[in-house]
Amino acid sequence: MAREFKMPDVGEGLTEAEILKWYVQPGDSVTDGQVVCEVETAKAAVELPIPFDGVVKELLFPEGTTVDVGQVIISVDVAGDEPAAAPVVAAEPEPEAEEAAPSGRQPVLVGYGVAESSTKRRARKGADTPVAANGTATVVADRRPLAKPPVRKLAKDLGVDLATVIPSNPDGIITREDVHAAVAPAPAAAPAVEVPAQAAPAPAAVVSYDAVRETRIPVKGVRKATAQAMIGSAFTAPHVTEFVTVDVTRTMKLVEELKADKDMQGLRVNPLLLVAKALLVAIKRNPEISASWDEGQDGKAEIVQKHYVNLGIAAATPRGLIVPNIKDAHAKTLPELATALGELVATAREGKTSPAAMQGGTVTITNVGVFGVDTGTPILNPGESAILAVGAIKLQPWVHKGKVKPRMVTTLALSFDHRLVDGELGSKVLADVAAVLERPKRLITWS
Repeated sequence: MAREFKMPDVGEGLTEAEILKWYVQPGDSVTDGQVVCEVETAKAAVELPIPFDGVVKELLFPEGTTVDVGQVIISVDVAGDEPAAAPVVAAEPEPEAEEAAPSGRQPVLVGYGVAESSTKRRARKGADTPVAANGTATVVADRRPLAKPPVRKLAKDLGVDLATVIPSNPDGIITREDVHAAVAPAPAAAPAVEVPAQAAPAPAAVVSYDAVRETRIPVKGVRKATAQAMIGSAFTAPHVTEFVTVDVTRTMKLVEELKADKDMQGLRVNPLLLVAKALLVAIKRNPEISASWDEGQDGKAEIVQKHYVNLGIAAATPRGLIVPNIKDAHAKTLPELATALGELVATAREGKTSPAAMQGGTVTITNVGVFGVDTGTPILNPGESAILAVGAIKLQPWVHKGKVKPRMVTTLALSFDHRLVDGELGSKVLADVAAVLERPKRLITWS
């Protein structure tokens, strides 16, 4: 009997998704929870696990096809016994390799939420795990190991093949501790950085202007959604942008000190971290800016005051601009904020940011300075009240203690929705951010 797997709504109300890559082909065996394809929605790239066991019968759409939510994308033959999937160690099927489990829901990969569990689950580490004659655990073929994007990046950096890592959790998801445990017996055996992959990138192809006059690139997925959102924001919210240039020499010194601090070892410490903390302090002193405008169904508009900060970080990716946010950033300590920023950036670079991570933002930071740009007039992320642009930090002549000296200087730009943020409030927030970056000890005195 064949079972069909339909394109799910992997976001909130999304109507379609593009199939980026198939991880299986007809004839392959699949198990409950195994990732079978990667799709791109209007918000993010998402991996789809299949919710039942069987053998792939047919892939209904090729890679690159945009499919409506609800359409069948793959059919799987679940009738009869499953054919052998070329196990690493040939052995008769053991009853204890799979065990009965109560019907329910189980966690799956980031971006897909949860899937209905079948009456069987994958073998767990321990007595239920098939063991070869030499005492090592059997690695089941055709099963993509489950791990969150930061864990995949950690494994890649440490040279660990996730297929060889035995998860310690019953749900089968590999953790950071599992990866570290896999390399602990022989830390010198795997290089920390895959240098050949980055040391000499292939030269970009040179296009002859005589041979190719134009190239047309379809606007879809994340780019299409971003374009529509920016148009809606620009023509809905009245934007006001204010600028301030500030001496951040003390902040740059603090960044170097924090990098050497043992409590911050292994964390992502850079100027953006302190800019984020400075903005959170400014919002705490001026909480009215964390708000949104609601037109209301009855035509009576309301300002919705947010007593929390979901801090968005604009990230440029190959698929377009995305703005994931750090939930409840206002409640995080500096090390916690650094950890959240590091995970957010790593996930965005891998293209695995989930739709949920890009929803519910209140205020955003866009770091245009990394491109050598001095400043800009950023457009609000839809539904948010303000966005802070951080320009390039440069050594410039500056009047310091009555004398012209070389100092590290940057320009900040704050755009805000003038329907709910007036000039006084916007100016106070921007001035507070600048004051903290000029004298970062205010992170303590103003907190």
